[in-house]
Amino acid sequence: MKIALDAMGGDNAPSINIIGAKDALAEYPSIETLFLVGDEETLKKACAEHKLTDARIQIVHAKEVVEMHESGAKTLRSKKHSSIAIATELVKKGEADAVVSAGNTGAAVATATLKLRTLKGVERAGIASPIPNEYGVCNLLDAGANPEATARHLVTYAVMGAIYSNHVMGVKDPVVGLMSNGEEDEKGNSLTKETFALLKQLEAAGKCPFSFKGNVEGHDLFDTKLDVALCDGFTGNIILKSCEATAKAMSKWMKIEFKRTPLRTLGAAMSRGVFKAVKQRSSYESYGGSPLLGVNGVCIIAHGGSSGLAMKNAIRVAQETVDQSVNPHIEAALASLDEAS
Repeated sequence: MKIALDAMGGDNAPSINIIGAKDALAEYPSIETLFLVGDEETLKKACAEHKLTDARIQIVHAKEVVEMHESGAKTLRSKKHSSIAIATELVKKGEADAVVSAGNTGAAVATATLKLRTLKGVERAGIASPIPNEYGVCNLLDAGANPEATARHLVTYAVMGAIYSNHVMGVKDPVVGLMSNGEEDEKGNSLTKETFALLKQLEAAGKCPFSFKGNVEGHDLFDTKLDVALCDGFTGNIILKSCEATAKAMSKWMKIEFKRTPLRTLGAAMSRGVFKAVKQRSSYESYGGSPLLGVNGVCIIAHGGSSGLAMKNAIRVAQETVDQSVNPHIEAALASLDEAS
């Protein structure tokens, strides 16, 4: 297993990437080579600072960095020697099995799409972002790669999300729902109505590699047996960021309220274990990264504010996605749909 890490990507790069790399190498012996892509001198100093001396590390120099505020599409032309571009190029050349980045999401999506292209049968790639719910994890797809999705794109996302849930997350019969403004069949806008009709046709023909739940609402992300929630990237990105902001706000408000009286403070201390468990379950750090499904290679996109733990887990997700041969399974599932149509 060879993984290319965009070591300059992220709000706290390269430090958090070096920490994540060190922990991943210690925990995952199947990693044969971990490429650290970025400015060579900067990375050498960071490795020395964090005592990363593992022989499996290989530094690949990249003289440019795509900043978080930059346009992802424009940097493809203006920064051809960026760390994300060179890391992705390693996958394109077959020198690495996967690329991991906590940097500019737009740049990661654009670079992977341009350099790796899409799988046969896939028109647009989509980001599958994990959201914890009562039954495990629901993957929101698309979480931001394709804001102008069509019904055909969403049907492809349903297949890809189900394959990922099945092979990587171990879900035997994935449940797929379509995000809408109501559970009734007739609810939704033109995109969701057209998607609903196409998925119902597949279901009626017995060609779905998943169970179609139908229309689902916001609360279903958390309290319904749901493995994949379909939406366009514009909607998905808003949902994802709203969930993150709500979790942060609730944590902040609870801390304020617990400090109001000594009795509340004591209660908080007694419940420390509960709070720790909930935080671990709801934190993106535990899940690591989100796969960009549909590209002809493995690309894992981590949160820009990732910690070392999150980066370690992002590397784990990359490893699992490669190990479970997700892309060949996606191509096979889409080919079977084409043969049936």
